[in-house]
Amino acid sequence: MSKSSSFNSKRKISKKKDLHDGQSVWTKSPRRHVRTRTTAPAAATDIIIIGAGISGALSALELAAAGYDVVILDRRAPVTGSTLASTAMIQFELDTPLTELAEKIGPKKAARAYKRSFRAVSDLSQLIDMQDIDASWKNRQALYLAGNDTGSRGLEAETRARQAIGLPSRYLTKSDLHCEFGFDRTGAILSDGSAELDPAKTAASCLRAAQRLGASIISPWNVTKVSASKGHLTVTADDGQILTANKVLFCTGYEVVGDIPRDGFDIISSWAIATQPLSASEFWPGRCLIWEASDPYLYLRSTADNRILAGGEDSKLTSPERREAAIPAKSEALLRKLQKLLSNSSLKVDYAWAGAFADSPTGLPIIKELPNLPGAMAILGCGGNGITFSTIAAQIARQWARGEKDPDLDLFSGK
Repeated sequence: MSKSSSFNSKRKISKKKDLHDGQSVWTKSPRRHVRTRTTAPAAATDIIIIGAGISGALSALELAAAGYDVVILDRRAPVTGSTLASTAMIQFELDTPLTELAEKIGPKKAARAYKRSFRAVSDLSQLIDMQDIDASWKNRQALYLAGNDTGSRGLEAETRARQAIGLPSRYLTKSDLHCEFGFDRTGAILSDGSAELDPAKTAASCLRAAQRLGASIISPWNVTKVSASKGHLTVTADDGQILTANKVLFCTGYEVVGDIPRDGFDIISSWAIATQPLSASEFWPGRCLIWEASDPYLYLRSTADNRILAGGEDSKLTSPERREAAIPAKSEALLRKLQKLLSNSSLKVDYAWAGAFADSPTGLPIIKELPNLPGAMAILGCGGNGITFSTIAAQIARQWARGEKDPDLDLFSGK
């Protein structure tokens, strides 16, 4: 390793992308705007965070609460990137079932991943309470329905695997499922330990909490170069402003930084809808989070203003123009599936949107130090547990800032 190294705009810094299209239900979230400044502080700081979405917000709060001087940079206004496209189903369950993950990475690592994810939901709840975060948090159960990808036998085996490592999951037979929820599927898993929240409100409230602890947010600040030399890093903006720090944390999401291995994930597209507000009688029992073991899949949850939010229909489309053009057809497909599942043909769409989405073979995020930039770390959430993974990433970042290694860091290398 040379004594100095750098990322520059031609080679390594994340390329600006169109991260969402259409109108997300979260664009109407109250108090999602955050005060920012436009110039860098004169003095060096402990940690620079690049990205002011949910990952950057949780990391900033974790690090500021630990006593570090934190500066957050973003080329956009805070909370206007991928966070607005999130559907914010806060689950410990990964897109890759525990039984399948055990085959991919080994039973011990798979168990660690699931148990860390389960713990992260509880940790996030405690953080929200302790820091008085305005999140619209609701504890929920999660219902995983049998589908064309995994049927009743597979879900039974998955339930046994979860129970064996202490996760609160119960298998429902076809009869149980119909009796408790009215759904006609061959089986399901009902799990405790999930939640729903408003991602825009949550990210904005975390950023404000970090500011109260001394953090600064600079926007717009378009990073064109990050250099490492003599034990510190220098971040340069396109207008020539310079800021130095001991460490840099890339929370740029689907605008992926260069040293994350490209064979560990795919950037694809996903779609979501939110219905018109409903009466209490139109919701399913307990308003649990619902998702299905199908391809293409459907998932749904409720919102604080009594809408149903549904998503899925993932596609390998990467063109923002084609992704946006597909919103009407994808929204109609999601609505038909939702109407069929809930036996409610009167449901209508109020909001429809699309967004970038990272898909990995394991469903695990990538959280790793950048080998060509000493003192820098990057976070990329993969799969449907983005906010749960952001919570884990913030905890790992706190350990990293201390010069310590989180015991689960090896799970998230992207290999």
